[in-house]
Formats: sequence, C-alpha cells, structure tokens
Amino acid sequence: MHSLFSRALVALVITVSAVRAEPGVVVSLASVGDRVRAQNPDLAAARLRIREALGRMNQSGRLSNPEIETQVSHDPRYRERSLEIGFVQRFPLTNRLRLEKSVTLAEYKASEAEVREVERQIIAEAREGVVSVLAIRQRRELLDQQSALAKELSDFLSGIAEKGEGSKLDAGQAKLEAAGIALEMRQLDATEAAAIGTLKPLLGMLPAQKLLVSGSLPAPAIPVADVNHARRPDYQAAILQADAAAKGVELEQAKRYDDVEAGIFAGAERTEDAPDGYDKEAMVGLRFTFPLPLWNKNEGAIEEAQALKERRDKEANALARSIHLEAEAARSEMQQWTKLLDELGGTLIPLAEEQAKAAEDAFRQGQGELQTVFRTREKRLQLAAARLDALQQFHLARVRHEAAAGKP
Repeated sequence: MHSLFSRALVALVITVSAVRAEPGVVVSLASVGDRVRAQNPDLAAARLRIREALGRMNQSGRLSNPEIETQVSHDPRYRERSLEIGFVQRFPLTNRLRLEKSVTLAEYKASEAEVREVERQIIAEAREGVVSVLAIRQRRELLDQQSALAKELSDFLSGIAEKGEGSKLDAGQAKLEAAGIALEMRQLDATEAAAIGTLKPLLGMLPAQKLLVSGSLPAPAIPVADVNHARRPDYQAAILQADAAAKGVELEQAKRYDDVEAGIFAGAERTEDAPDGYDKEAMVGLRFTFPLPLWNKNEGAIEEAQALKERRDKEANALARSIHLEAEAARSEMQQWTKLLDELGGTLIPLAEEQAKAAEDAFRQGQGELQTVFRTREKRLQLAAARLDALQQFHLARVRHEAAAGKP
C-alpha cells in the first residue's frame, strides 16, 4: 500500500511539474506581427490562393490536344473497302493564347497582393487586441494602488473605532469601498480573459497554450504623416485586377474568331474493276477548316469585359481616396486624444491627487468628513481611468493609421 501511494505521489508531482513547465507564448506590441505571419491559420490558408493562381497560370496559354481521325468502309461482301487515317490540330488565328497567359499572370500577381492584404488586416486586428490587453492590465495596476489606499484607510478607521475614537459606521463604509475596488478588479480579470480569448486564435495558438502579453502602452507619439496608397496591398491587388481586366478585353476580342483546323491524312482504297479484277489506290493529303464569324462574334462577352475593366478602374481610384481618408481620420483622432491626455496628465489628475490628499489629511486630523475623502478619491480614480482610456484609444487609432499607411 505504501509503495502504491508513493508511485501515485510521484506521478502527481511529475504531472504538476509538466503543467508548470508547459511553455507559453510571449508577444508584445512590437512582435505580434511576426507571430501572426508565422502561425495564423487563416493566413496559411490564404497563401494557398497563390498556388491556385499559379496552377491556373501554368494551365493557360496552351494549344488544345491534337485529334486522330479514322474512317473505315466496305461493301456488304467485303470486296471493296477503304481506310483513312488523319491527324488534326487546332490553331488560333489570333494571339489568344498569349493573352490568356498574360491575364492569368496578372491574376497570379493580384493573388499575392490579396494574401498580403489578409496579412495586413489580421496583424492590425491582433495589434488592437494587444493594446486592449495592455490597457486592461494598466487599469488593474491603477486599481491595485487604489486598493492599497482603501485598505490603509479602512485599517486606520477600524483601529480608531476599536479605541472608541471613531465611528464604526465610517469604518464599515471604508471596508465597503475596498470591497468595491476588489470587485472591479475581478471584473477586469474576466474582461482580460475575454480579450485573451479573442487574441489567441489570431496568433494560431492551441487551447491549452498560455498567452503572455509583455510590455506596456508607450507614451503617445503621433507618427509622421507618410501615407502612400501604392504601398497598400489591397490597392496593389486592385491595380493588378484592373490590368487583368484590361487584358481580358483584348482576350475576349481575340475570341471572336474560332480556331482553325489543320490536318494531314492518308488513305488506302480497294475497288472492284470488273472484269479486270481489283484496283488498289493510296492517297495523302492536307485538310483545313476555317471558321466563319457570321452568327457569333462574342459581342456580349466583349461588352462584359469592358464593363469589368471600367469597374475595376473606378474601384482602384475609390480605394486610393479611401486609404488617404482613413489615414487622415486616424491621425486626427490621435491628435484629439493627445490633447486630452495632456490636459488630464498636466492639470486635472495632479489637481485631483492634491485634493484627495488634502481631504484625507483633514479627515485624519478631525477637520473633514469621510464622504469628502470618498468623493475626492472617486474623482481621482475616474480621471486616472479616463487617462488610461484615452491612451488606449490613442494607440488603437495609431494601429489603424499604420494599417492604413500599409506599414508592416
């Protein structure tokens, strides 16, 4: 029995050690993009679009397979018979094959840009998730400080209440304030768990893996206004798709004429020439078939291709304008959040801290009310929380600005 208990204890220790030793994934605001590029499953699936486009490009621009024609005939008595064998190949009258290759080449390059666009969007989403997690943690640090102050005040009031020098009601209110801060911290834990749960799939993590977000939100700094829509992969894809559509118009125009058929044939024939017997003949010849574009000139497909080209051009122009507007809006938002942060950090928060300290000192000296202490502390916490919210919104706007500018 003792041996069995020892083995079970050893197994438990090994299991606990293995769980503790399980490596976690550590990311920061600077490194999250590299993790997405390496591990995101949606991005890995999107990269297969390139292989699909490559396959289409390799298949395009090829001649159709040749055909062998055979004809055998005979009379009912099998005395007269003939055999003919031909080899036929279709050739385009226009440069259709070259145009097919050029269209699929443009589509292949567009697929590469589309995959980079998927990467840009996922990285931006992951960076926003990291910003949210860091903001939650800094909010918890703020609550930790408030909790320490509330506990200190609660202990002070409880001490003087036990000596009969203070009110037990005030001590109870101080404990209630400390409990409220602890409850808010637990709510932040749930919010952080939800943010982590949203971020993990973007990083290609397994359910059992732990995610560790390192660093903190840096001080606000508005980036240089350097927006070039040509750097955006979605704009590059739009231009390449417009180029493919332009080549598609030429391709549809080339399809107005069907392929010509050219072939060579050889035949042998045995005929009865009564009363002289049978004659045997052999022949070799060339055969050509030319299509006549009388009923179908591919007008509908040409019209469709021209409309597609015009639409792709307009979409590319609209996207270029949208990129600049998106970056401008994010930059304007950053400027407004920066002004608010300067006002909060430079004037309002220092004033609130000064008022909170003065109210607490006055209360300890018996010259103030406890409710005044609570109100000043609550106001200081609100302003500090507002500053964190403004800092979070600034960095979210910065992520959108960098994504709009096409920066990696």
